[in-house]
Amino acid sequence: MKQLFKNFIVFAAILLLHCHLAAQVKKIAAIGITVSDMEKSIQFYHDVLDFKKISDQELYGEAYEQLQGIFGLRMRVVRMQLGDEEIELTDYLTGGGRSIPENMMSNDLAFQHIAIVVNDMDKAYAALRKHMVMHVSTGPQTIPASNIAAAGVKAFYFHDPDRHNLELIYFPKGKGQPKWQTIKGRLFMGIDHTAIAVSNTDNSVHFYEGLLGIMRKGDSWNMGMEQAHLNFVEGASLHITGLRSSAGPGIEFLEYLKPGPGKAYPADSRTDDIWHWQTRLVVDDVESLYKKLQPEGYAFISKGIVSIKTNQGREYKAFIVRDADGHAMLVTDNGK
Repeated sequence: MKQLFKNFIVFAAILLLHCHLAAQVKKIAAIGITVSDMEKSIQFYHDVLDFKKISDQELYGEAYEQLQGIFGLRMRVVRMQLGDEEIELTDYLTGGGRSIPENMMSNDLAFQHIAIVVNDMDKAYAALRKHMVMHVSTGPQTIPASNIAAAGVKAFYFHDPDRHNLELIYFPKGKGQPKWQTIKGRLFMGIDHTAIAVSNTDNSVHFYEGLLGIMRKGDSWNMGMEQAHLNFVEGASLHITGLRSSAGPGIEFLEYLKPGPGKAYPADSRTDDIWHWQTRLVVDDVESLYKKLQPEGYAFISKGIVSIKTNQGREYKAFIVRDADGHAMLVTDNGK
């Protein structure tokens, strides 16, 4: 009887572990960006940054309304690829939300960007200047040798036509993912990560690693004149934390230790507001993760788990949840 009880405990532990792992993020599939003028955005990402359009479709109907939390929506969604990574541009054809405020700063909690890897910062910066992009940084910045984790990394912040923040990043030998040292022949190579401003690293780690299972890979503390000029935040001192799943770009936390977090994520935000980003996360078991998140008190944009049938006949389940600071995660399964 005692051995039977032990076997039951082992079986229950294995079952619980399986259920936990089934809800883990298997892939960060795409970074979603809400835009105001799809044709202008397609032209920018293609002509300036060498993204290629891989799909273009209009989506509407009750399921999408429940998923995005907006009644009567009709949206055009364009998927674009750079290297192995993808972005999803969404233009809300019915209504359309608010523009990004001109006074939004890099330490405001609505801040998010994608980091586009380049093989030559000088050439990439020259290409952006040719297209007269709007600077955020005063110019490309090189992380000094005193920052061992990021020494020699070069970076530059700029805006797309809607004032979304974007970053160019160059990794010297020995820094970043090994793949960025092997890609040849392309100036713009792919997306290394999406970065989000957070108010508290520990709280964010609980959500992204503890609940979603995206693994924490490293931390650095960045400060000094180079960092301030990169983020365009005077006196900036940051705790930066990198996380990765088994596939796709990473997620990076930017906690401003000085001057501290800026404005809170607007409480009345909708998915059609232009500052809205949503990162698509693929899991094996949507329902298990939804149940796991419910008692934690996070805000859900979607009205429960939504079953979606695509124009191509594929079916999948999905929901959108906000982290503690308001950033939206679109959680889906692989569908069938």
